[in-house]
Amino acid sequence: MTETDDMENIKTLTLRLRELKKAISETKKRLPAHSTKPAVMMDLLALEDEYHEILLKIRSLNKNP
Repeated sequence: MTETDDMENIKTLTLRLRELKKAISETKKRLPAHSTKPAVMMDLLALEDEYHEILLKIRSLNKNP
C-alpha cells in the first residue's frame, strides 16, 4: 500500500468513526434509566466494539512508515 492509499483509508475510517460516535450517542439516549432492554444494550456494545476496532486501525496506519 502506498502512503496515498493509507491517507484515503484514514479519511474513510475517520468518517466512519464520526458516524459511529453519533450512533453511539443516539443509542445511549434510548437506554432507559431502569430495565435496560438487552437488544439496545447489544446494539450499543456492537457500535462501541466497531468504534474501538477502527481506532486501532487508524493508529496502525499512522504508525506505518
